[in-house]
Amino acid sequence: MANITALARSPLHGRMPFQGSQTQIAERPFIGKLTLRGNAEDTGFAAGVGSILGVSLPTEPNTVTETGVCQISWVGPDEWLIYTADGAQKPLQERLKTALEGIHSAVVDVSDYYTIIRISGTRARDVLAKGCPLDLHPRVFRPGRCAGSLFLKAAIRIIQIDDTPIYDLQVRWTFAEYLFQHLVRGAEEWN
Repeated sequence: MANITALARSPLHGRMPFQGSQTQIAERPFIGKLTLRGNAEDTGFAAGVGSILGVSLPTEPNTVTETGVCQISWVGPDEWLIYTADGAQKPLQERLKTALEGIHSAVVDVSDYYTIIRISGTRARDVLAKGCPLDLHPRVFRPGRCAGSLFLKAAIRIIQIDDTPIYDLQVRWTFAEYLFQHLVRGAEEWN
């Protein structure tokens, strides 16, 4: 029997980043991603999570909390998405499971289900507006904000990183090429 070793490849493996004069688009491959479910009002759950992450979970809708180790996004009243360095998700998942043992909760590694595409530059907001119905105007969507939405037919989770603006778009691996192509086509108008 042949020894077959699978090579880890991102969904956009080999695709060059788009470097326009006003917009840049690139995949951020291999970010560890965990989905955390539980009741933030349960003191045991909150204490268990806080003891591992070092911060309280964001409980205000569509907000993001950053630590030196991870980024935590509010997804719903009982759900959060945690980004961490590649390879750090498994140990973090185990530590969270241990801290939450006996408490109604779930911690699932979804790293192989999603990838992240970063879009930045002075026209990033305009490019996103071509396919995303969210109001991304700075008065309502600013750094530290996140939301689930669509970009054309692809379901995305969008996080604004800073005022440049820089956005991270989480998309299922199967829609990564579709999203990337449409973002580049949208950006070409200004580059």
